[in-house]
Amino acid sequence: MFAVYAQNPNRQDPLSALHIGEQPEPEIREGWVRVKVSHASLNRHDLFTLQGVTHHPDPLIFPLILGNDGAGTLDDGTPVAIYPVVGSDDWRGNETLDPHWHIFSEHLPGTFADYIAIPRRNAIPVPQGMSMEVASLLGTAWLTAYRALFVRAQIRPGQRLLVQGAKGGMATALIQLGAAAGLEVWATSRDKAGRAFAESLGASRTFASGEVLPGKADVIVDSVGPATWEHSLDSVVRNGTIVLVGVTTGLEVRMPLLRTVSHQLSLLGSVMGTREDMVNLINFIGTSGIQPHIGGRFPMTEAAEAFRQLWMGESSGKLVLTR
Repeated sequence: MFAVYAQNPNRQDPLSALHIGEQPEPEIREGWVRVKVSHASLNRHDLFTLQGVTHHPDPLIFPLILGNDGAGTLDDGTPVAIYPVVGSDDWRGNETLDPHWHIFSEHLPGTFADYIAIPRRNAIPVPQGMSMEVASLLGTAWLTAYRALFVRAQIRPGQRLLVQGAKGGMATALIQLGAAAGLEVWATSRDKAGRAFAESLGASRTFASGEVLPGKADVIVDSVGPATWEHSLDSVVRNGTIVLVGVTTGLEVRMPLLRTVSHQLSLLGSVMGTREDMVNLINFIGTSGIQPHIGGRFPMTEAAEAFRQLWMGESSGKLVLTR
């Protein structure tokens, strides 16, 4: 079958590891279903895979079909969105707490192909009125953003949210979800274009990265890490909350413990989301009227251009592949 896959990963030149061609069709084990993929979307995780980077102790095995997120139809024609988290067969409860959880395109083939095999519970019916295009981009960045805001930070209407960074799929989701939930959304970006983009999505005020803000935020969601961490600590109210959802600029920071204690800060980590979170996200998208920003659409045969734009930082929001 047709597939977009990684072979011979390269940390310095990940695009050299990108291949488009034929791969074996997936085997359907007991309790699993086959999805004919119609739409899929890129994540930065796909670049990490091309670089051979994984947070799991077991190494990646190549060739490996790329793609964490997608949507398509079951063999009976049912339209479904793909919940990307796969855990142990005997695990019960919050899937993201399973020590052995992973997502598609880690130990299992991903969504950038004609077909993908997934556990039956990972197939979430797409509600009437939601496009397959939108359904295909909710599984990783949007799911992570939803859980960070609604589950971990437990946001309330009227609070001020600061989003560090404004152009990526995660930041786009945070801004749009926060605005739809009745938050006062502030965002930072390194350039004027990024700040204007954030305002077009619903941010009420935007600032240069690292700029001293005219007020402090009740909730800060940081997907950057070391490059913005000190600014996040300086920009949160007493008894406020910082949710860390990514570490794109490094793995370690210096922590002012006394300030954390005396200001009674809540520092939270958040990763992906549960199946229930994804169902709730899909319902929220439907009732709120959000139109998730899509930065580009490409036939899956032209995936190389989508990856180039993602790698070069030329894209905003989510990039969608169609099959």
